[in-house]
Amino acid sequence: MMFFPVGGNSVTSRSTQTNSAPPLAHDCENQEQRFSAAFSILEAAISARAFPAASIAITRHERLTALKTLGHFTYEADSPAAAASTLFDLASVTKVVVTTTMAMILYERGLLELDAPIIGTVPEFLSDSSGGDLRRRDVTFRMLLAHSSGLPAYEKLFLRARSRDELLRAALAKPLTTDPGSHAEYSDIGFIILGMGLERIAEESIDEFCQREIFGPLAMTHTTFDTPAAMHDQIPPTADDRTFRHRIIQGEVQDENAFVLGGIAGHAGLFSTAEDVARFAHAMLQCGAGTPAREAILRPETIALFTRRESVPAGTSRALGWDTPSTPSQSGMFFGPHSYGHLGYTGTSLWIDPDRQLSITLLTNRTWPDCANQAIKQVRPKFHDAVIEALDR
Repeated sequence: MMFFPVGGNSVTSRSTQTNSAPPLAHDCENQEQRFSAAFSILEAAISARAFPAASIAITRHERLTALKTLGHFTYEADSPAAAASTLFDLASVTKVVVTTTMAMILYERGLLELDAPIIGTVPEFLSDSSGGDLRRRDVTFRMLLAHSSGLPAYEKLFLRARSRDELLRAALAKPLTTDPGSHAEYSDIGFIILGMGLERIAEESIDEFCQREIFGPLAMTHTTFDTPAAMHDQIPPTADDRTFRHRIIQGEVQDENAFVLGGIAGHAGLFSTAEDVARFAHAMLQCGAGTPAREAILRPETIALFTRRESVPAGTSRALGWDTPSTPSQSGMFFGPHSYGHLGYTGTSLWIDPDRQLSITLLTNRTWPDCANQAIKQVRPKFHDAVIEALDR
C-alpha cells in the first residue's frame, strides 16, 4: 500500500531507483516466550489505562525478533483491536525519521552546510516582524538540529494562525529566549523553521522528498503524511479535542500547529506502523555498519556525525536531531553510550543501540482521550529494560 507517487527529482540523488531496502528477516516465532515479561508490562499498562493500544517492533542483528500489537483503539469494549498494520501518529518521532534524515542526505550531497546561518536560506528569520534581533544572524542549521538555537520550546501558534503561511510567519517571528548556542531547549519552533530551510535547499516539499529518498527505498509502504480520509477510521484516535477542532482527532495529526500547517511539517505529522519504523531503524544500523552502497541511504560517517552527542552547550544530551540516553532516560538503564533515539508526544518512541545492533520501536496513543495521563513515562523505561534483559539471557 503506497500513499504517495514517486515525485520529481529536484535534488541530485544517489540513483535511488536502484536502491533496495536492507533485508530484514522475520524471526518472531518465539517472541511470546522470549519477551513475555516485556509484553506483560504493556498489557498491565493498557489495563491501567496508560494507553489503549500499543504496537511494538524489535530488531536485533538484521532480524525482526518481535512484532506485537496489543489493545484496542480506545478503552470501550467494542473498540476495534489494533493490528500490525495499524498506523499511529508518530508526533515528534517525525523529527528524526523525516527531518533529520532529510538533513543528513542533503549534508552528504554537499547542499547543507551545518554551520551556515539559517538566514542565508530563510532570510525572513531576521526581519522587522522578528524584532530585528541581530543575534538571529548567529543561528545555524546545526543549532536548530541540536535544539540550541535560543528559540522557545513550544508556542500555541495555531490560536492566531489560520493558514500554513500565517503559522510559518508566526514561527519566524518568535523572539529568542536565550543567546544562540548557549543553552539547549527542545524546540518545536526550531524544527518548523528547520523544515522550511531544508525544503528550500531541496526545492521540494518534505513529503515528496522523503517518499522518494527514504520511504520508497526502505520499503516503508505504510508510512505517510496526511492520511487519506477513507483510512481515518482504521487509525487509533489520539484526542477528544473540545477546545480547538471540537471533534475526535482520528487519522489527522494530533499536534495543532502541524494541523494548521496542513499535516506536513518538520516537527510532526508522520503516520506509520511499528514494522515500518523498525525498517527505518534497521537501515540506520546497517548503514552505520557499512551496508553496501547500493542498499544504503546514508554513509556510516554521516550517521556517526548526526548521532553523536554534541559537546556544546555544556551538559546537553542532544545529538543532531537525535537525543541520547541521559540519567534517568526513557530508554531505560541498558542502552549503551553510542545509543540514540527520540520520543513522540502521542506516546511513540524509537531507540537504537548500534553496539548491540538493537532497535526498539514502541507506538501508542497515550494522548487518548486527552494528554493528562503521563503514566507512559514509567512504563516505557521498564519495557525497554525488560526487552534487553530478555535478549541478554
